[in-house]
Amino acid sequence: MIIIPARIGSSRFPNKVLADIGGIPMVIRTAKAVESIDNVLIATDAQEVIDIALKYNIQAVMTLDTHQSGTDRIYEAAKRVGLSDDEVIINVQGDEPFIETDVVEAIFHLTNKNKQDTSIIMNTCYKLITNQEADDPNIVKVVANENDMALYFSRSKIPYPRDDHFKDYKGHLGIYGFTMKSLEKFCKSTPAPLEDIEKLEQLRALYHGFNISMVKVETESFGIDTPEDLKKAIQHHQL
Repeated sequence: MIIIPARIGSSRFPNKVLADIGGIPMVIRTAKAVESIDNVLIATDAQEVIDIALKYNIQAVMTLDTHQSGTDRIYEAAKRVGLSDDEVIINVQGDEPFIETDVVEAIFHLTNKNKQDTSIIMNTCYKLITNQEADDPNIVKVVANENDMALYFSRSKIPYPRDDHFKDYKGHLGIYGFTMKSLEKFCKSTPAPLEDIEKLEQLRALYHGFNISMVKVETESFGIDTPEDLKKAIQHHQL
């Protein structure tokens, strides 16, 4: 199942999941982009989102408004619909209206491959980004080992190019694959100081010693974090 967390009260961009892109709310565009892959469920804290999802024939459930992260929100939603321990759950952010099915399918396959490895708590992906993009704190960077297991994520530029010759920066895409069992393990782990400092929920997993498996993808998609990003998205839709 694909679960899309849709919180109304974004501190940087309130109500962004309902922002209009070509006459359709952003979260609905995101759901429509991935509905051919698996069943889609929107997890929200707002009745307005529930009503809009119903209008577009997309399943949605109400969740608490106190969750620390989007992953905590999808865990509540997964419990509400009674998913089994080995069910593959893909967390697709509600601000990814242009996400390609190939990207989500890559994480789906990686999650299935790693189902029996209890050291891996989540599966996700990255794309190569430019040196200039790596300077943007809204683009999360990741460094990984030779097996594409994440070592650290940051809004800062990592690794630091001391001699100014490093070019292979990895930009993280906030799409995660879990089994219901690993999702429960993640959400029952205590929030981590690093998670709070960087405002990156995946750092909770690394802080507690779990592995995060990654796959490289090709994508033109981009998340919408600011009003400026929304303008870019509207222009992209009009192309």
